[in-house]
Amino acid sequence: MTVATPSRPEPKPGIMGISPYVPGKSGAKGAKVHKLSSNESPIGASARAVAAYRAAADNLELYPDGGATALRTAIASRYGLMADNIVCGAGSDELLQLLAHAYLSPGDEAIYSQYGFLVYPIAIQSNGATPVVAPEKDFLADVDAILARVTARTRMVFLANPNNPTGRYLPFSEVRRLHAGLPAGVLLVLDAAYAEYVRRNDYEAGIELVATSPNVVMTRTFSKIHGLAALRLGWAYCPSHVADVLNRVRGPFNISAPAIAAGAAAMADQEFVERAVSHNDTWLPWLTKELAALGLTVTPSVCNFVLVHFPAAGGRDAHAADAHLQNHGFIVRRMDAYGLPGALRITVGTEEANRGLIACLKAFMS
Repeated sequence: MTVATPSRPEPKPGIMGISPYVPGKSGAKGAKVHKLSSNESPIGASARAVAAYRAAADNLELYPDGGATALRTAIASRYGLMADNIVCGAGSDELLQLLAHAYLSPGDEAIYSQYGFLVYPIAIQSNGATPVVAPEKDFLADVDAILARVTARTRMVFLANPNNPTGRYLPFSEVRRLHAGLPAGVLLVLDAAYAEYVRRNDYEAGIELVATSPNVVMTRTFSKIHGLAALRLGWAYCPSHVADVLNRVRGPFNISAPAIAAGAAAMADQEFVERAVSHNDTWLPWLTKELAALGLTVTPSVCNFVLVHFPAAGGRDAHAADAHLQNHGFIVRRMDAYGLPGALRITVGTEEANRGLIACLKAFMS
């Protein structure tokens, strides 16, 4: 049997089946735009974080601390954790990829919910494993549907809680029930990127479950509440054995020195965090109410964005609304890639952006 000689290097099986992640759009340079497509902070970053970032510029010739010690110590101090159980990454995206790289192999399966973060299938497929999608109910992850899809090949479950792009969350009792139903060899990854915005008594980001379980990891980000999206900074709280694995496979200097400095300063600036939460607590319900008053359906959200559903007929669909908003300087996120072509995700912005968006949509819907 003759084996054909390839004409060029070919990637591993499954790579070309991945749909690339498409980030939220940005406006054209020089044009006045309100970018409401990527769930970024409408109030910027902590002044203390910015100052720490600028101070780090004095030593750019030096490698950063490979263990991100100052950052892990700041996180541990804020949440009462053991610093050795914290691993930092270039955004929580890198940590999700590292977890998949370390624990998934060809022939394995990993589960995520129907409208889960699109990085999950990318991380799964890039490691040769098979993504398994569990349907949601009313845009909310369904624990029973997830557990029903667990097989002998399941190695990982990704759960965004609260979830992007729906904005909904599972109470901690349901997260515990999910964990209790998983085999001991399945790693439950709790992606809590929006945890700081949630003000519900029945919510817990995952710290308690990680502290008491050998097969749970929680990931967090500095991109949202802390306003440091440009620095690509995230962290994971892990059982000791998982932290050991991640530290073996991550890059030796995966976090830059300016990011370490800014992140540590941001973690210590809780006054800024409370200001960001207060802004969201004011404008999230306002935006929800005003959108509903236009006759639009809004999925209830506990995050810093809303998922808005548009009518399919009458020339007022989501694609037409997106085009109208763009023409008037408002950049939002279409949901086609999530299988929701009738919806737009809109980030809570500044007061000017929020009021302007509603005025623009009011003109569109009239």
